[in-house]
Amino acid sequence: MSADIIDGKAFAGDLRARVAEKVAAFRAAADRAPGLAVVLVGEDPASQVYVRSKHKATIEAGMESFEHRLPDTTTQDELLAVVRRLNTDDSVDGILVQLPLPPQIDENVVIATIDPDKDVDGFHVVNAGRLAVGQHGYVPCTPLGCLMLLKDRLGDLSGLDAVVIGRSNIVGKPMAQLLLGESCTVTIAHSRTRDLPDVVKRADIVVAAVGRPEMIRGDWIKPGATVIDVGINRVPGAEPGKTKLVGDVDFAAASQVAGAITPVPGGVGPMTIAVLLRNTLVAAHRRAGVPYAKGSI
Repeated sequence: MSADIIDGKAFAGDLRARVAEKVAAFRAAADRAPGLAVVLVGEDPASQVYVRSKHKATIEAGMESFEHRLPDTTTQDELLAVVRRLNTDDSVDGILVQLPLPPQIDENVVIATIDPDKDVDGFHVVNAGRLAVGQHGYVPCTPLGCLMLLKDRLGDLSGLDAVVIGRSNIVGKPMAQLLLGESCTVTIAHSRTRDLPDVVKRADIVVAAVGRPEMIRGDWIKPGATVIDVGINRVPGAEPGKTKLVGDVDFAAASQVAGAITPVPGGVGPMTIAVLLRNTLVAAHRRAGVPYAKGSI
């Protein structure tokens, strides 16, 4: 058997197109564009690439993009002052502080300073709490993107056994909460879980977000299961001096067992920015008091 490939790039493209249509409608209703502010501290190359991609996608969707680039010598108080100004800026609907931050800055303090109603990354403890108790809030972009892919593939998820491998606040924990909200039976596993292969073999849905290249082997996968690989790991390539990207799942082996699987790259990765745009648009509607049908964005 050979698994169906879940094309996250195509799904993300469709989501971004739908967001752009809704942005045009919002602009007509509110007489302004939704605004996303991104704050980058330092010169981390990967972060710079992400920020450029977010800026481009924001503009293409018809939104306002506000970039704030600060030197790596920025103090915590200086960064917090920027965040507080953005909290009170009516043209800004979403605030994203790009992680990681330089060592002199406590990222937990920074996240806690962002207005929860502008926290389109979904990292604030208020939004984490809202997710845990089933209230409306903002969900971290990557797990919400994973859920969209799963529902597009499987439809109703109720009653399915799901294993989330990884327990981070950014992916693992919110992913588990989302799956619980869809009435799945959820296990959170991690690198120290006893008999991890046997735990994974029970799952109809496997979400791998542990950050270890190809840790999840093909013979761990239940035949016909749906596998969502969140991992992005750079490893040596076939040619000397070259590298390649692989996920947390051994794709070659798992794709011979699973019913469907996301590739790396081209699976979950493109969903993150698309969902960020979606969250920003939702925030703009809520802040402007412009109604929208739940599930339409």
